[in-house]
Amino acid sequence: MKTKLLISFLSFFLLVSSISFANPTDNKNPDPEKDKVLISVLNYMLTRGHYVQKDLNDEFSEMVFNNFIDGLDPSKRYFTKNDLKEFSKYKFQIDNQLKESDIAFYSLVYGRFLDKIKNVKNYYGAILKKPFNYKKDETIDLDYKKIAYASSEKELLNFWRKQLKLQTIDRIQEQENLDEEKFKKDKSYKKRSFSVLEKKARAEVMTSMENLYIRIDELEHRDWFSTFLNSIVAAFGPHTSYMPPNIKESFDQDMSGKLEGIGARLQKKGIYTHIVELVSGGPAWKQGELEEGDIILKVAQENKEPLDIVGMRLDDAIKFIKGPKDTKVLLTVKKKIDGTTQVITITRDIVQLDETFVKSSIVEIDGKKYGVIDLPKFYINFDDRNFRDSAKDMEKEIERLKEENVEGLLIDLRNNGGGSLDTAIKIAGLFVDKGPVVQIKYRNEAPVVREDIDPKIQWTGSLVLLVNELSASASEIFAAAMQDYNRAVILGGNQTYGKGTVQNILPINKFYPNYDQDLGYLKMTIQKFYRINGGSTQVEGVYSDIAMPTRFSYMKYGERDLEGALPWDKVPQASYTQVNSYSNFSDVVTTSIERINKDPKFQLIDEYAKWLKKEQDESSYSLNYKQYQKELKQREDFAKKFKSVFKYQSGLAFNSPSYEIPLFKENIDLKEKRNAWHKNLSKDLYISEALNVLSQLKLASKQEIVKN
Repeated sequence: MKTKLLISFLSFFLLVSSISFANPTDNKNPDPEKDKVLISVLNYMLTRGHYVQKDLNDEFSEMVFNNFIDGLDPSKRYFTKNDLKEFSKYKFQIDNQLKESDIAFYSLVYGRFLDKIKNVKNYYGAILKKPFNYKKDETIDLDYKKIAYASSEKELLNFWRKQLKLQTIDRIQEQENLDEEKFKKDKSYKKRSFSVLEKKARAEVMTSMENLYIRIDELEHRDWFSTFLNSIVAAFGPHTSYMPPNIKESFDQDMSGKLEGIGARLQKKGIYTHIVELVSGGPAWKQGELEEGDIILKVAQENKEPLDIVGMRLDDAIKFIKGPKDTKVLLTVKKKIDGTTQVITITRDIVQLDETFVKSSIVEIDGKKYGVIDLPKFYINFDDRNFRDSAKDMEKEIERLKEENVEGLLIDLRNNGGGSLDTAIKIAGLFVDKGPVVQIKYRNEAPVVREDIDPKIQWTGSLVLLVNELSASASEIFAAAMQDYNRAVILGGNQTYGKGTVQNILPINKFYPNYDQDLGYLKMTIQKFYRINGGSTQVEGVYSDIAMPTRFSYMKYGERDLEGALPWDKVPQASYTQVNSYSNFSDVVTTSIERINKDPKFQLIDEYAKWLKKEQDESSYSLNYKQYQKELKQREDFAKKFKSVFKYQSGLAFNSPSYEIPLFKENIDLKEKRNAWHKNLSKDLYISEALNVLSQLKLASKQEIVKN
């Protein structure tokens, strides 16, 4: 499909190749020619390559209009009804403008938005100079989709006053709680007066607002124009997006679980770049001098002059700090511990983000061992196929657990948002004989069956998959295949997320080889995938064999709740053999459901989920301080009912597999992370029930064919 799109684009390229890119402007200022070409190429790619054939008409124009306004001002803090009235002259013209690469609508709204930002700085400064009236009976509605735009600047100013008042009230309450905790520990502690707390709270809100607008001021034209481009591409569907170069780089790191650099997480606070975490085992961690809380003032490459990064955008500063493996970077750092300044030299290396990778634990129940595998995502390194990927790691982890003589496997897919389709197919192949795993379909084409071609079955024992409402995409491919083959029991929320589409990431520069800057990438929905039984996981997701109440049960979290989501449909089923893997499947499922329905803890979770839904739907908050406290206490009292759920202890002991034990001697941080994980597993009600099911499953002595 990518090749087809590239070839068909050549004729389009000839039409625009005369535009010169020899001297592009900087990112702070607009480059109208570059902006127009980006619109042209994205328009072309989307209309010819996206799974959905979308007409650029008035309906499309209105979607782009709403997307962009919402993208700039989602909480209706900047624009007024008069602004919207002026903008609306373009509401049904954007489709025509896009065809001509005309950015008049963008220019008008963007220019007005920058003016509004300047005005707002005067708003919050004036409002926060004096105390609010906390006895006044008034409320604020934070359902931004429901509330109307302000009809005047005066009304907008009042909305700002209410928002800042609510933030101040929140901080006063936090300080009162802090005083109360101190007083409980020390009866001689003197609580601060309301006026002192109020003044401190307003000062904190003021600092917060100043920091916010420092970050906003750092944003450049490219950032705002990216918002506009995403307003266009989002009209094609919720998973299609324009990715500027820095976002694509972060995406690749997230997918691969590795990056090249010093192994530190950075955060911008005011004008300074702070170290907030050192990645265990990373270069900075090994070097030993850099510490959490240190401030980076300057960055120098080896044998080069240092560059002052104070006041620099965080993503720009990171570009200078990161670099290829085995190169040196010199950081001028202000130490948190004593305020001294020193130069720290670190040799860059490949940094592995351990939280991305597969890990396992062993638990013993009634004298039998079971393996628990955490699969956080279906990761892969697209640039280095020799690097770790989830399929290779899963195969190794299963082999290690087999050496421990485990009798069943529980794979935790909760919150796994997906990843690589290829690794999902390979992982499915670890549990079944070669055969179909998923069906893929381009628009206007017949579905293609993707198969596991390896006849080897890595694990033939009992298998349980634990999912929730945030298990999506590749997770659903894997879970659906295991369900269709009768290979595993699926436990979790009623249904998974419901993302049944496939995206491809296309580099825009491939269409403009003579352009000397990175134009970014288009992540575009190009396929839908279907179960081997023919049904789509789109919108519907995968329904659990054993549904358990979760805190998401009544929330709007799934694909079905996204605007523009593709509908569910089906294709003919693939040719596959379904076997009866377990002799007591139905009995185990029935027993588990009965156990869940009778369990007071699960009943409490269901009640908690209903309460969370009610809280989510509640958008009005009192700005009378006493009434605010009253409502807060009601919420806190109600929340106390559910604390017992979070104090659950299964009594099960989880341990690391043998191969990890020697690693702990060299890596104390790894040991602490594993101990924390094991502790959480022992408090996890869902893990406990999944292990109940796993321990009761019996493999069929003879696996009879159910369906061909």
